[in-house]
Amino acid sequence: MSTFNALLKRNIKLFFKDKGMFFTALITPLILLVLYATFLGNVYRDSFTMNLPANLKISDSLIDGLVGGQLISSILAVSCVTVAFCSNFLMVQDKASGTIKDLKITPVKSSTLSLSYYMATIVSTLLICFIAAGICFVYIAFVGFYMSVADILLLFLDIVLLVLFGTALSSIINFFLSSQGQISAVGTIVSAGYGFICGAYMPLSSFDEGLRNVLSFLPGTYGTSLVRNHCMGGALSELEGQGLTSEAIESLKDSLDCNLYFFSDKVSVPVMYLILGGCVALLVLVYVLMNKFKKER
Repeated sequence: MSTFNALLKRNIKLFFKDKGMFFTALITPLILLVLYATFLGNVYRDSFTMNLPANLKISDSLIDGLVGGQLISSILAVSCVTVAFCSNFLMVQDKASGTIKDLKITPVKSSTLSLSYYMATIVSTLLICFIAAGICFVYIAFVGFYMSVADILLLFLDIVLLVLFGTALSSIINFFLSSQGQISAVGTIVSAGYGFICGAYMPLSSFDEGLRNVLSFLPGTYGTSLVRNHCMGGALSELEGQGLTSEAIESLKDSLDCNLYFFSDKVSVPVMYLILGGCVALLVLVYVLMNKFKKER
């Protein structure tokens, strides 16, 4: 255990000591927040107001709260996975620099070494994502804060699950990488593509039915929906309290991906948790088996 703790501390310190990796991971959510608020805020606001009944008077604060909730849900849903990839690149850098060979010469078990990378990635990613969540809370506190304590606690649970998902997924992919060029290529692909396939940048409801059905097999879409439900749930409840019909609220939830459908069947929130948690367990099992097979070979 003392060896594992030493490796864990070493990996966490190296990540935060590497200003390139740390600031890249931390600044990504901030850049997304600025870009979303600057360029997409008005687009989201117009989409809300255009679909509201003309005789329904909604306060600007509530509209801003809805827009803010959608913005931060998109940012957090993406950051939990992309930051996990950045944090986990330390494992690949050790391969590229040859440090991993020095570590394997020592009496350290291969399983202990792999576990130390995995746990260090979780700790580093959670720290950055919780900081990002705090910044997002400050932002929506200025524009319109409607989240309850229960929403905040459930959002933290969503962040933890998405970080576990991102860490497990990145561990499997990074297992096959061994150079700086591969790190750059994978980092670019994940940063550019993940937000689209998980429904964070564009709601799945805006895609055609065939693509929606394909993306409904991906666990990341359910993670995005969970974050969106808990970031926007309070504002949507307030909107219903001000006179919007339940049918209109459900239609709005459909358009925002708060409601997700597996083909034509609506997926409930508990089932979303079950899917995401089950996927995390499966990916961890695959990672363990990959390391075991490599050791045996």
